[in-house]
Amino acid sequence: MEMESALAEASEIVDQRPKIEQYKHILSTVFSSNDIVHAKIFIDHMLSDDVPLVVSRQLLQTFAQELGRLEPEAQKEIGHYTLAQIQPRVVSFEEQVLIIREKLAELYESEQQWSKAAQMLSGIDLDSGMRVIDDTFRLSKCVQIARLYLEDDDAVNAEAFINKASFLVSNSQHEVLILQYKVCYARILDLKRKFLEAALRYYDISQIEKRQIGEETIDEDALEQALSAAVTCTILAGAGPRRSRVLATLYKDERCSKLKIYPILQKVYLERILRKPEIDAFAEELKPHQKALLPDNYTVLDRAMIEHNLLSASKLYTNISFDELGTLLGIPPHKAEKIASRMIFEDRMRGSIDQVEAVIHFEDDTEELQQWDQQIVGVCQALNDILDSMAKKGMSVPV
Repeated sequence: MEMESALAEASEIVDQRPKIEQYKHILSTVFSSNDIVHAKIFIDHMLSDDVPLVVSRQLLQTFAQELGRLEPEAQKEIGHYTLAQIQPRVVSFEEQVLIIREKLAELYESEQQWSKAAQMLSGIDLDSGMRVIDDTFRLSKCVQIARLYLEDDDAVNAEAFINKASFLVSNSQHEVLILQYKVCYARILDLKRKFLEAALRYYDISQIEKRQIGEETIDEDALEQALSAAVTCTILAGAGPRRSRVLATLYKDERCSKLKIYPILQKVYLERILRKPEIDAFAEELKPHQKALLPDNYTVLDRAMIEHNLLSASKLYTNISFDELGTLLGIPPHKAEKIASRMIFEDRMRGSIDQVEAVIHFEDDTEELQQWDQQIVGVCQALNDILDSMAKKGMSVPV
């Protein structure tokens, strides 16, 4: 009752300046007492018709800025209560809502409740027509929300905000935000198991030459992590020509020879068959989503290694029976046939399947390349003959 009578007295003050000072005094006692009930009464009063909008805006601004003075649990309860009470009139209090949401997000982040922090920030209206918001602020919030969701490996929600950021990043000159956007995009592709695309993004990040971008220092460890992530994602990508091109780029990069996972990169690039101890050692370096179980009861790693070994086998054998291939890959023959047929269908491996004989016939690319070389030689010889003929007839030959 004391609180309500104090607020009633303040509301009767006619002059605006002493009225605001009296309200600030009441607010100060609320914060010092850490009293949740009094804080709620104060909020209800500020949003009532007894207080002019110009006064309530100013007091709620002060309230929002001072929210951090309360105990963490009190901050959460009063912060959520204030947002719920403001909601019907949110257009009139957008600045105050922004501050409260940022304060609560900061609190959740300090407690490592990443998704809650992201949800709190995602409630900020970035397309408001009531206040001027520049594109840098929009971009920073979208990237911040995406980063928070990625801390919980939530690629779906993170992607929604990175997609919003993609419309803003092309016109931005803010180098730190651009770098954070690139890192988020690579991590999202990685989590969504689009490993080859993720590898290219990670590799691009690893090639950053600057060591100071704005206030952010780029250390060698971070670049090495990006390079290692590029190698890991390439190894996990579906075997085929595109993967082979990326493997070649990475293998020729001198920095990769210093990585812990270089031995497996070397074997994969040289198309050697990988044995279980090597695969197990590589598995220890992987993140949970890179070892997740797929609908066919194989893990992401299992599938990648089976496809790699199958492609390696195609370079060693002219043909092989389903039974022998199954033994080589460590899987049942019918599954070996299924994986091989899919890779051939997707043009990731050259060959044909004889189901009557239960044999896979592999085709070699070298013969095709030799034919191509011979055709080039033939064209060059024909061109030389034409030039010789022109010279014999006295015609000028351009050099």
